[in-house]
Amino acid sequence: MQILQALAALVYCNGSKCQKYLPDLLGKGGILMKLSDLAQSDPEVRRAAVHCMANLCLSVPGQPYLEEPYQNICFQAFLTTLQAPKSSAIDDITFCMLLQNSLKGIQSLLNGGKMKLTQTDELGALLAVLKKSMFHGLPGLNIEMPTVLYPTPLPQYDGLPPIKPQQSESSSSRPTVNKKKKSKVKPKKIQQGEEEEEEESSGEREVAPVSGSGRRNLHKGDAQCAPSQGVQSLPLAASGAAGKDRVSSPFSPSSWKRVSSSESDYSDAEGGMQSKVRSYQAKVRQGALACFLSTIKSIEKKVLYGYWSAFVPDTPELGSPQSVSLMTLTLKDPSPKTRACALQVLSAILEGSKQFLSIAEDTSDHRRAFTPFSVMVASSIKELHRCLLLALVAESSSQTLTQIIKCLANLVSNSPYNRLKLSLLTKVWNQIKPYIRHKDVNVRVSSLTLLGAIVSTHAPLPEVQLLLQQPCSSGLSNSSSSTPLFSPPDWWKKAPAGPFLEEASVNTLKGSSEPCWLIRLCISIVVLPKEDSCSGSDAGSAGGSTYEPFPMRLEALQVLAHLARGYFSTTQVYLMELGEVICKCLGEADPAVQLHGAKLLEELGSGLIQQYKPDSNIAPSQRVPVALVVMFWTMMLNGPLPRALQNSEHPTLQASACDALSSILPEAFSNLPSDRQILCITMLLGLNDSKNRLVKAATSRALGVYVLFPCLRQDVIFVADTANAILMSLQDKSLNVRAKAAWSLGNLTDTLIVNMETPDPSFQEEFSGLLLLKMLQSAIEASKDKDKVKSNAVRALGNLLHFLQPSHIEKPRFAEIIEEAIQALISTILIEAAMKVRWNACYAVGNVFKNPALPLGTAPWTSQAYNALTSVVTSCKNFKVRIRSAAALSIPGKREHYGSVDQYAQIWNALVTALQKSEDTTDFLEFKYCASLRTQICQALLHLLSVASASDLSCIKETLELNGDMVQSYILQFLKSGTERDDTGAPPSPQERDQMVRTALEHISSVQALAGDTSKRAIMGFLEDILTVYFDSSGSQVALLGLTSR
Repeated sequence: MQILQALAALVYCNGSKCQKYLPDLLGKGGILMKLSDLAQSDPEVRRAAVHCMANLCLSVPGQPYLEEPYQNICFQAFLTTLQAPKSSAIDDITFCMLLQNSLKGIQSLLNGGKMKLTQTDELGALLAVLKKSMFHGLPGLNIEMPTVLYPTPLPQYDGLPPIKPQQSESSSSRPTVNKKKKSKVKPKKIQQGEEEEEEESSGEREVAPVSGSGRRNLHKGDAQCAPSQGVQSLPLAASGAAGKDRVSSPFSPSSWKRVSSSESDYSDAEGGMQSKVRSYQAKVRQGALACFLSTIKSIEKKVLYGYWSAFVPDTPELGSPQSVSLMTLTLKDPSPKTRACALQVLSAILEGSKQFLSIAEDTSDHRRAFTPFSVMVASSIKELHRCLLLALVAESSSQTLTQIIKCLANLVSNSPYNRLKLSLLTKVWNQIKPYIRHKDVNVRVSSLTLLGAIVSTHAPLPEVQLLLQQPCSSGLSNSSSSTPLFSPPDWWKKAPAGPFLEEASVNTLKGSSEPCWLIRLCISIVVLPKEDSCSGSDAGSAGGSTYEPFPMRLEALQVLAHLARGYFSTTQVYLMELGEVICKCLGEADPAVQLHGAKLLEELGSGLIQQYKPDSNIAPSQRVPVALVVMFWTMMLNGPLPRALQNSEHPTLQASACDALSSILPEAFSNLPSDRQILCITMLLGLNDSKNRLVKAATSRALGVYVLFPCLRQDVIFVADTANAILMSLQDKSLNVRAKAAWSLGNLTDTLIVNMETPDPSFQEEFSGLLLLKMLQSAIEASKDKDKVKSNAVRALGNLLHFLQPSHIEKPRFAEIIEEAIQALISTILIEAAMKVRWNACYAVGNVFKNPALPLGTAPWTSQAYNALTSVVTSCKNFKVRIRSAAALSIPGKREHYGSVDQYAQIWNALVTALQKSEDTTDFLEFKYCASLRTQICQALLHLLSVASASDLSCIKETLELNGDMVQSYILQFLKSGTERDDTGAPPSPQERDQMVRTALEHISSVQALAGDTSKRAIMGFLEDILTVYFDSSGSQVALLGLTSR
């Protein structure tokens, strides 16, 4: 024993230095393999041998890890130990220590060795022993587990990884405050490195029902989901002393640390020994949960969800007992630390589960012969809500309470409430309200996080809209706080009054008669002094601060941002008050508060822009008046926003302020005082020279927004200054800066096209030709960059080539750059780039074709451009790219633009082939674009017919002889059925569609056919047949207006 103990201490974190001894220790017949075998008669020796193996598996950063064969040997040894039943020769405590060491070893293999569990049997065996160990020693529960858990076959769904919230520009979508990092405890080289100090018995929740203050009444107040029979059988008592437990990080590495304790620490009485055994059993459960968490992180989510039903509860059948799951531990385990561990594991399972849970379907149809998987998932979601709410009202340990609320927030963020019946969110909403004024600041912060999750999930939801309009006092009767949860109606007058508050109270839109309590709560948390009743454990508040702790204030600002994004119609009533809040935040010293204030400003600005978009369904009377928006932005620009923009010490704040400034409503910008307009423009152009890439990227994007403003886009000086700033950013080393600059260059060139279409030619005449040349050169270079840059670079090239005037094209220095630009577009169409890049390239070539000053049809690049488009329209995997290339082929307005007879024939034949292959795809996601593709190809074919020359007719006739029936059927389908709007614009009306066929027929009939050529008559007959069939089938009596007589 002593030798094994010494060996355990020696190899602790030294596994990488023991490579040459591994064959003797872990090889076939190795000493540790023999001593850890189930046949070993001395349980203490066996436990010590397993402990040595676990210490060997510990990893040290930067050091090589155990070789894979030895990893597998250790894994199998640990697994065998966990699977073996307890023998009568081993006492309870030694058995618990044996299990702990095995779990510790597997966790080290998964964490340090990055061991991949690719075999179903291997993973299933591990999950089976983990589930068994999770309930080890749990009073009143003895479960039998199969040796291997097998996954449930899941329906096929798109396996793309779910988009993590916060990959976009705005970081306000995901709470970033109060996230405690797991403490990395330096492993102590103690003799054995095994056990953790005993949990105090006062921190445990006894299984027997407890009366008194520690027990929460499950049926009081807002606990609206009464437990079903299955869970009522589970004792749900809470210890009155649990509030003392400070469970910092449930899965801290210190949980494996040995604290030597002599037997004298425990009473010899039977109760003392039972307490000691319970403590060791709780550590086994915690070790199993820690190992499970590592397992979750080491396997793909789609694999994990095959085992969903083994660990997540489902609604029990009437009269049947509740299945054991993670929620059993959460509701029944006497140790608050174990409960917190179980909740952390459940949170890890729920995180990123949105795609899996989206298949849920809530139905009350019980007449089916079987239960569909979608209904089972919906049932599981409902049961999770019910059990977590039960745990919420039963729990009194503040740390575990925080974990419950965080777990609820994860559940809410990923559940498909738009596919579930109402009331789930209402129950969560009503039960969380009292915890907003809980004595523990972490509980208060997580409660706000949960409310933020509710207002951001699938927003806007009608159920949440109703909840936001609830009376302020609703659901607050059981709040333990002695002070009112919400301030009286004149609460905001206590805040530092600003010049706009009184005016805003007159001008703000009339909202619902009942004010939104959540907005009032969040504003009061941000701006009002804290109440004494909540200051008991406010860790994180600045010394002497009169306000709520920073985590609370930041979370409140995030909830306001979520409301502005998802429920702007509710938020707009408080526009000017929120403006005061933002000014207060931007004026504070703490950069985090300033940053969250800027994010809220950006969300409010974006909400105002959405209201005024042409496709907005908000009635003009329900929009915020432009005059009020002007007042709002005047307050911002006269306040601390310019100072935040100039705060070079905090570039993240500068970047966020730039994003906020770019969210100004164009109609409001034009009504701002001229000095405020100049201030915005000057600051953005100045910040474009920043050395910080975050600031530079945000500034480039903001300039790209401003250049589209109607009041600025005809200002030649501003457009030129913006162009020079963007071209400078396109040379930046940062990919993000270049991507934003390319997007802004695309917008700037859109502005050039808009100005070209105005009657006043002064803009084109005044815009510098030299600057155009520089823009073309920069866009060509950018088209060779990464896809993020390339997609907008080719968009800009198409616009620039469209914008070029005859005066530019005549100059020799432009000829070479035009050729180079078109070659860049052609190569982009043909390369295997992202589909968005190729789509934009096809769109750009279509723009080039719109410039009548370019020598389309005679220039050498003409045939190359057409060859690229015909290649894509027949063979590209992505149907949207095919649609765009067909649209580009139908743009040239004259026959000479299509080049030679052979070139025309190639285009015609390619389009017929594309029509024939319009349903050939292996990707079912592309099928929804089939109709749009056929519509676009039919339009292109009819357009080609309407410009055909006499020499083209023989080629057309040959194709129709081979594929006439197919082409006719698709054109008839095009004439009879409309199609949905696609990315090429609004579909043609029925009148426009049949007019296309008439126009083609009239043109063909007017062509002077070559002597002896019968092609003209055949093509006319083809078109006449189409019109005849179309009018006959539609019941129309309209004659063909003499066309047949021709």
